[in-house]
Amino acid sequence: MIIRFLIFFLILLIIDFYAFQAVKTVVRNSIATGIYVAISVGVLGYMAYSIYSYDRSVGPSSESLRSAGFFLLFYVPKLVLIVIMFGEDIVRLIVGGYNFITNTYFEGIATQYMPDRRKFVSQVALGLAAIPFSSLVYGMFKGKYNFKVITHTLFFDDLPDAFDGFSLTQISDIHSGSFDNPEKIEYAVDLINEQKTDLIVFTGDIVNTKAEEMDPWIDTFKRIRTPEFGKFSVLGNHDYGEYVSWPSEEAKQNNFNAIKDIHNKIDFNLLLNESAFIEKDGERLALVGVENWGHNFKKAGDLQKASENISAEDFKILLSHDPSHWEKEVKTHKDHYHLTLSGHTHGFQFGIEIPGIFKWSPVQYVYKQWAGVYEELGQYINVNRGFGFHAYPGRVGIWPEITVIKLKKRSLNT
Repeated sequence: MIIRFLIFFLILLIIDFYAFQAVKTVVRNSIATGIYVAISVGVLGYMAYSIYSYDRSVGPSSESLRSAGFFLLFYVPKLVLIVIMFGEDIVRLIVGGYNFITNTYFEGIATQYMPDRRKFVSQVALGLAAIPFSSLVYGMFKGKYNFKVITHTLFFDDLPDAFDGFSLTQISDIHSGSFDNPEKIEYAVDLINEQKTDLIVFTGDIVNTKAEEMDPWIDTFKRIRTPEFGKFSVLGNHDYGEYVSWPSEEAKQNNFNAIKDIHNKIDFNLLLNESAFIEKDGERLALVGVENWGHNFKKAGDLQKASENISAEDFKILLSHDPSHWEKEVKTHKDHYHLTLSGHTHGFQFGIEIPGIFKWSPVQYVYKQWAGVYEELGQYINVNRGFGFHAYPGRVGIWPEITVIKLKKRSLNT
């Protein structure tokens, strides 16, 4: 553990060294560079203190979120600096090698083997580094509550006629322990209510770790109006309390029971590897809810158990927190799950999206389905970008999402 800690801070020191080269080249003022060094040392000290004092019995807290934010804010821009400064060093080494091999230096043509750093290159590096810095600042103060309503209309051949035009609202990944602005959360709940859909579903991660995180927000989320066909929910990987140390297995189980009880307190019907039927005008669709099933996370979900009361012919909507479940098990299942609703990825809370044109986030290299609607084998999955935030206390380019989905019967002219 100590060795990994030291290696981590050695890497940070190397990053800071390169960043300092750019600052020193541009500023050329001992007072300014001294201030920069003092700030860098202070941030490193704060990071060391945060890591050392992290209490696994408490888990993620406002303090750990703040330290994560500072870390990203000060070191992501420096990674941009490193790429440019290291590239310049390669050029300088090539020139220096040429000077040495050709004896240019000895012949008096070159005054030194290695050319000095160019001020222009350092200015470009600092200018480019300012882009992620300002973006991360915006993400921490504004972006994390920049709620967007995203609407999809999905067509199905075998949708029961009574459900043609049926609509639902999906939210996911509340992560209530991260919230710090009641007014913004109230606004988001109002947005949910304004959609006036037939059904509301929540697809997991109501807390970061502990049930008590939700205590200040019970009344707020209880304000989500119950539509004609109800409010349903499932659990996510964070709802099992597995990311902290517990004094006993009993304490962990009590927390899990309390988290499950939260759903009842805010009038959601929690589906624990079970199903419910939504009935309308003599027809029905099956709403199936599994516990968390993640390729790299807890596998408590049991699709077979959850579906034991439904038939292969039923039109099925599956609530499953982790989209890897759809990729690994659901989409090739013999019973054909028409629509799966997931979350979990948060879209990494960082990326670039131009609706309908371009979409990128680092999380796409981990999850094949990571944000929005995907269709394969005649089935759909929607991956909600998340309502809240976790780890990094902000969002850049991937905004918190409230999804509205309308189901339509595909006609011959569609």
